[in-house]
Amino acid sequence: MVLIEILKEALDKGASDIFILSGAAIGYRVSGKIYRKDDVKLTPNDTRYLISQIFEIAGYDINNLEDNVEYDFSFSIAKLGRFRTNIYKQRGSYAAVLRNVMYDIPDYRDLNIPESVMDLADIKKGIVLITGAAGSGKSTTLTCMIDRINQNRQGHIITIEDPIEFLHRHKQCIISQREINIDTKNYIQSLRAALRQSPDVILLGEMRDYETMQVAMTAAETGEFILSTLHTTGAANTIDRIIDVFPASQHHQIRVQLAMVLQAVVSQQLIPTKDGKLIPVFEIMRVNNAIRTMIREQKTHQIETIIQSSENMQTMDSDIMRLYKEGIIDEENAINYSTNPELMAKRIRN
Repeated sequence: MVLIEILKEALDKGASDIFILSGAAIGYRVSGKIYRKDDVKLTPNDTRYLISQIFEIAGYDINNLEDNVEYDFSFSIAKLGRFRTNIYKQRGSYAAVLRNVMYDIPDYRDLNIPESVMDLADIKKGIVLITGAAGSGKSTTLTCMIDRINQNRQGHIITIEDPIEFLHRHKQCIISQREINIDTKNYIQSLRAALRQSPDVILLGEMRDYETMQVAMTAAETGEFILSTLHTTGAANTIDRIIDVFPASQHHQIRVQLAMVLQAVVSQQLIPTKDGKLIPVFEIMRVNNAIRTMIREQKTHQIETIIQSSENMQTMDSDIMRLYKEGIIDEENAINYSTNPELMAKRIRN
């Protein structure tokens, strides 16, 4: 069983992810659905053999896996592709999930990312967050925004990722790309170091804990432009999530600080279209004076009202309704993926 042949077949089928687990046949995710390569179930020896090929191609020592149990990295195969990889244990045997990452930076228009999201790349300071569930396209959206900055203005962009997915070329900007566990130990250490590296833009792959969030907000206060992600859905939930990560005694301070530095929150998810593909939908919140007041005064539940009534913002459900009216998605998916299914069902049927 040769790994490269498996990857070639997966790419030929348009797979976004490849699953290698013992007790199951190799799986491919295509347009959100998982298909089996064949009926051959892998044994623990099969998965370890395939994973050893991954480590060999990536140039890593497989003995590192024994020490870490989980392992994240990316690797490239000439004339084939680039893959983001997570190796882990399940039921005592090794398993792997590989994400197909395009070599070239994608065109945001081909991905249906709206101009209103891309315009956020023109912000010069503060924090912009791209949120959503795993696999919702957050990293791709951020990559397109970084590429726009790289094309349109001069400066130093630092990306801190786990692992690096897209490789950026130096265009108008100088770009330093750092990978956790290879170029630096962790997010907090690399973020602190980045502040001494004359940055203009810092891409932080994920804000995982309150220490990282605190340093990011402090950096934004000093005039840096921070782009990052969170696994949340909706602007109000994102704000509450950030605040709740901190000890209760710091909540008031964090609300004041966050109200000052937060510039925008974009939430996104991928919805199946009628022709079996996936299309993104977005909630876009740009922080204005009214929203800053709501953050400070613990009234985040009122934020959606501001989003609904503002010209340069949109709710997730309004974007879903747009796709439904345009005939791109069906009624079932419009309802299932909405934040308020009951209200969406009434709007459709009326």
